Amino acid sequence: MRVSRADISLNELKGKAVSIFVFEDELADTVKFIGDLSESVKRQAQLEGYFGKREKVLKVTLPGERIPIVFLVGLGLKSKVRLDDYRTASALAIRAARESNVDDLYVLSPEMDHFISQAIAEGGLLGAYDFDRYKGKANGGQKIQNLYLIGGDENAIEKGTLFACGQNYARDLANEPPNVINPISLADIARNLSDDMGLDCRIYDEKELADMGMNALLAVGRGSVNPPRLIHLTFKRNSNTRLKVALVGKGLTFDSGGLDIKTPDNMRTMKGDKTGACIVLGAIRTLAKLNLDLEVHVLIGAVENMPGGSSYKPDDIIKAYNGKTIEIDNTDAEGRVTMADVLSFTSKLKPSYIIDIATLTGACAVALGPYTAGLFSNDQALCNDLLEVSAFTGERFWQLPIDDERLRKRLESPFADLLNSAGRYGGAITAAMFLREFVDEGISWAHMDIAGVNYYRESFGYYPKGSSAFGIRTILEWLSRL
Repeated sequence: MRVSRADISLNELKGKAVSIFVFEDELADTVKFIGDLSESVKRQAQLEGYFGKREKVLKVTLPGERIPIVFLVGLGLKSKVRLDDYRTASALAIRAARESNVDDLYVLSPEMDHFISQAIAEGGLLGAYDFDRYKGKANGGQKIQNLYLIGGDENAIEKGTLFACGQNYARDLANEPPNVINPISLADIARNLSDDMGLDCRIYDEKELADMGMNALLAVGRGSVNPPRLIHLTFKRNSNTRLKVALVGKGLTFDSGGLDIKTPDNMRTMKGDKTGACIVLGAIRTLAKLNLDLEVHVLIGAVENMPGGSSYKPDDIIKAYNGKTIEIDNTDAEGRVTMADVLSFTSKLKPSYIIDIATLTGACAVALGPYTAGLFSNDQALCNDLLEVSAFTGERFWQLPIDDERLRKRLESPFADLLNSAGRYGGAITAAMFLREFVDEGISWAHMDIAGVNYYRESFGYYPKGSSAFGIRTILEWLSRL
């Protein structure tokens, strides 16, 4: 779907469909812009008892008129409208238009500026997303070809398009089943992406990882016939780039739990345990299209956690890349073990910032629910910046503490430097504390735990069923503000 600005008055428009965003109880002030059709639209809204409540959509059909279909999409009370409401309204308009087999859709918003234009572009593209490549017959109605924002800001539309396409790219990868994406095929995807985008690429195989001392990453992957890979992509605009940033994504292409095997219900959707990796790939793909003076490194430990005769075991003690030893308490706490080596390796690059994103703990989902991700950091200024940006992107994050010394003691082992699991209470916090042990002093670091917001079984707003790729626009927006 192509999103662009339209310089046209609704009084002049002749097209199959238009979507009008309306503030609650202010319908008349908005539909007046449709001119000769406004009275018919208002009468239908009154008949249906439609007032523009948030996320409410009304389809008005006007057979034989110059605009035969009008979708009214509610934003709610003007005094309470948030930027994210425009994203949601755009997604709802797209879905309604698809159900009516609309090819092109025009959007009129009662307010339109740079930020609203970006939000509407993002919401439309995100709402149009379907993962249907394995279905013999596409569902969901007509694919919309063009979304036109009346009076929209062209630069903001372009930015919103890039951000949403990056998120949809990450969704595509995360939704791929584990028989399609394993550590080797994910590395191939990264290599092809680097060729397409002009990125530097280095893939480390299992022999090289062993020579490097990446014992934690290797341990997690020992039970699988698909050997692990370390993926390193680099974006750099020029040799004088002023700032170095690293993005680390958890790349568990499938997580059975290992010998501490998951229940069948909990193993379902574990193809999505690679979403952090998919997000950072989508981010660097988007960065290659933006004019940012940054050096950005993407690091992924791609691994499959399976039970087998060679699997790592509870009570194992493993020496990580940075020399710290880890006693294995639970093989299903594998993401942090994998990321320990990757974060240690990333620290040697000496970036100013490390942002890691991972479907790390069910405990985070229990603490914050399915619509808010956890945020942890060793740098409050960085954390504040990310929270501010997330309010703009609509990707809700909540800061959780990592300064509880008593809780930290639960990671202590009598036999090694660290335990890989400290039990269920405060599990998201102790997992973040564990990761912090593998980030070098002096590096500003933030950890995003997206386990609770990663996968949705029912669609809502601009999130479809399946992978959400939650967090990518916050990362991209933060990078664009550096």
